[in-house]
Amino acid sequence: MEHIPSDAQFSGSIPALYERYLVPMLFQPYADDLAARVARLSAHAVLEVAAGTGVVTRQLAMRLPGDTSIVATDLNAAMLEQAERTGTSRPVEWRPADAQQLPFADASFDAVVCQFGVMFFPDKPKAFAEARRVLRPGGTFLFNTWDRIEENVLAQTVTDALAEVFPDNPPGFLARTPHGYFDREAIARDLVAGGFTHPPHIDTLSNTSHADVPSIPAIAYCQATPVRNEIEARDPARLEHATQVVEQALSRRFGDGPIAGRMQALVVQVSA
Repeated sequence: MEHIPSDAQFSGSIPALYERYLVPMLFQPYADDLAARVARLSAHAVLEVAAGTGVVTRQLAMRLPGDTSIVATDLNAAMLEQAERTGTSRPVEWRPADAQQLPFADASFDAVVCQFGVMFFPDKPKAFAEARRVLRPGGTFLFNTWDRIEENVLAQTVTDALAEVFPDNPPGFLARTPHGYFDREAIARDLVAGGFTHPPHIDTLSNTSHADVPSIPAIAYCQATPVRNEIEARDPARLEHATQVVEQALSRRFGDGPIAGRMQALVVQVSA
C-alpha cells in the first residue's frame, strides 16, 4: 500500500478521538443522509471507500436488507480498527484498501459510497476510475464533500484562531483538504476523466453541528484531525496551548454553553 500523505494520516490517538468527538458533531447527520440514499438504490452489493471509523458503515448495516453485502475499506488501518471495535448491527467485511487501487474485480458492486473521503485522494480521476471499474453497469457512485470553509462556521473559526497561534506559518489543512474540493465543475470534470459518462446530480445540503461546550470542537479539530499533525510539526509543545486558543475563540463566538454552528456539504450521485 502506498505511503499515506500527511493530510491523510489518521493514526495514534486520532481515531478514538475522531469517533468520540467528530462523528456526533459533524459526520452523523450526513451519514444518515448518505445511507438513506443508498437504501433507495436496492443494491445487493455495496462498497464503502474511505470508511473512517465507520459512521456510514453502521448506518448502512442498519438500513440495508440483511442479504445486501457491505464491504468497508479505508487506507488507514488504525481507522478501520477503531470502526471494528465500535462494531455494526450485523456483519460487514472490513478491508484496508487504497481507493486509487481497489483490490476488487470489475463490476463487483451495485453501489460505491464515500463519506468525506474524496478530498483526500491525491489523484481524484484515478480514484473515480476505480469506483467506475468496480461498479456494475447501471450502478451508482455516491459521495459527499464539504463545501467551502466559509460555509462551515466551526472549521473557519478554528482556522482563524490557529493563524493567531502560528502567524508566520498558519496551519492550512482544513481549508486546503477537507474544504478544498467544492467546485462543481471540477467535480464533474474529474468524474468524466474517471470514465463516468452520465452527468452527476449534485445537492447542496446544509446542516447544523452541535457541541455541548466549546472545548469539544476545540479538541475535535486540534487533536482528532490532521490539524494535530500540522500543529505538532510546528511545535509539539504547543498542542494544548493551540487547543486552548481555539476554545477561547469558539467561546467568544458562541458563548460558553452549547454550540450550534452552520455546516454545509455537497452530495454527489452519478450512474455508471
